[in-house]
Amino acid sequence: MGSAIVVTVAKVAFLALLWVFVLICASIIRTDMFGRRVTTNDLPRPALEEPRRKGRRSRKTPRRVVITSGPQAGIEADLSSGEVRIGRSSDCQLMLDDDYVSTRHGLITVQPDGLVVVEDLGSTNGVYVNNQRITQPTQITEADTVRIGRTQLKLDN
Repeated sequence: MGSAIVVTVAKVAFLALLWVFVLICASIIRTDMFGRRVTTNDLPRPALEEPRRKGRRSRKTPRRVVITSGPQAGIEADLSSGEVRIGRSSDCQLMLDDDYVSTRHGLITVQPDGLVVVEDLGSTNGVYVNNQRITQPTQITEADTVRIGRTQLKLDN
């Protein structure tokens, strides 16, 4: 009688653990497919990773983001609106057909002083600047390469 109770409790515990695992997997899949609803206005603006350098700035603020390598090489997005959202979603200005890109993966913004900043919007696979994963908004220039999934981007005048 005692061993039957132990076996029944073990079965119920195993079933509960299995359901917890299934729910966690479903949550991860939903987040990856639909992304998190976060607007950039809701996010705090941490300091840039690189301090601003004194001296002359470049002559012109970059006007577009160009895909330099990857499945969609040659496609470009205009920076005149001040920002370019990057991801698989149809509401992104730069839609990437890449299995390693989240629905809303990254954001490139032009600051009022002309500096260009890239940030990760909580993606699974991250945003890389010059092969280093970034964890907060990071200043980029025309010399930098931004990698999102298998796609590489550069700023261009």
